[in-house]
Amino acid sequence: MGNVTAYEKDRVGFLRRHHRDHGDVFSFDERIVFTVDPRLAHQVLTATNRDYVTEPAPFAGTSAPRDAGEAARPWMRARRVLRPALADAAPMVTGMDARFVAVLDDVLDRTAGREAEVLPLMLDVTGRAAAELCLGEDAAGVPDLLAAVHAVLLPFEEAGYQLPAWVPLPRNRRFLRVHRRTSETLTGLVRARRAGAARTPPRDLLDVLLAARPAMSDMAVTSALWTVLIGGHGVPAAALTSVVRELAMRPELAAALADEAGRPGGDDEPGGGDGGPQGGGGGPQGWDGGPGAGARPGGAGRPRARLPLAEAVVREVLRLWPPAWTMTRVACAAVDFGGWRLRPGDEVLSVPYLIHRDPRWWPDPDVFDPSRWPAARPAPGTYLPFGSGPRRCLGAAPALRQLTLAASRIARRFHVRAPDAAAAEPAFCGRLAPAGLRAAFHPVEP
Repeated sequence: MGNVTAYEKDRVGFLRRHHRDHGDVFSFDERIVFTVDPRLAHQVLTATNRDYVTEPAPFAGTSAPRDAGEAARPWMRARRVLRPALADAAPMVTGMDARFVAVLDDVLDRTAGREAEVLPLMLDVTGRAAAELCLGEDAAGVPDLLAAVHAVLLPFEEAGYQLPAWVPLPRNRRFLRVHRRTSETLTGLVRARRAGAARTPPRDLLDVLLAARPAMSDMAVTSALWTVLIGGHGVPAAALTSVVRELAMRPELAAALADEAGRPGGDDEPGGGDGGPQGGGGGPQGWDGGPGAGARPGGAGRPRARLPLAEAVVREVLRLWPPAWTMTRVACAAVDFGGWRLRPGDEVLSVPYLIHRDPRWWPDPDVFDPSRWPAARPAPGTYLPFGSGPRRCLGAAPALRQLTLAASRIARRFHVRAPDAAAAEPAFCGRLAPAGLRAAFHPVEP
């Protein structure tokens, strides 16, 4: 078992010790290397699809195809098709603001005043939002499938090793059963939509994929939908759970967020104020504009312009508690890596959690300090909440937008009470989120 037992006992402690004792690059076993060097992490992420491939899903077959570009080609084409629709100021993204806030309100109003586990609530929010963005009015039932997929993936994310699919373990059978049901459901939706009249302009991401020319196969469309749905479910839910924890521990911060949301033009309700997110046009796309970047009156609106503190809180949460706290790439050829010679099939695990907390790159790295934003200009590889390179999270801009709206909305509408928030330390397996965090959302009196 090598280092598996020690790693499973305390994953982040294991990595901290070996980083301290052996430096920025150290081996776990004969085929796995960890790095806490941002330059090497950036190098690996930018070389993905050429020298490396992403970590395969359970039972996806070989992890190191000879031609990484060929293996990635269908998804990379889907990314090019979807990218304009997922830009921060794209109509489909801004049009989701009102629905996202409505879903958040609905989920939290149903538990208002009663203590509940936070992560399942946030998975409900993000599952419904992702399903509506991808499938529009055909989203019914898909959030339940996403919840089932999340449940069957957990044992694989928590395990230090994986047995072959033919081993009749209960977790293997459950995964294959849910995977088959989800694939059949999505394929059925794709075929039914394709059989109907094309909708112009497209109303959801399925419309965008079906409008691609040359046409994409049903399998390629289904695979793209699957990837976007899974990515839009677990990661933002984990981040939202960490946001709730910070608000519960910092009532003065929650009060400042509520004050910001109540200012003219700062209303987190879509359509409110001069910078309301409904309508066309808006500020420049992306999140890297200067502090003066913002929405024109009546324009699409950008949460960074209207809610700068809320966005800073989200960015700082993603720095301290990145949901994707490790990122795996698999070498598909013999490559040099920081003085090491990797063979095809060797794995490199970058550790954003430790990179984000390294005093070489961040002053007071363990301190929660939203004031470091937006002035912070992280060097390549030192801030990786959404990865980087050709496989950077496709939904990074809308995710950051929705997280910003959520942080503001929760602070404005609720007093968050979680007496055990400080003790709910994040669990270092799967997506990083506070383990077992429970909170009560008490409505603010009008």
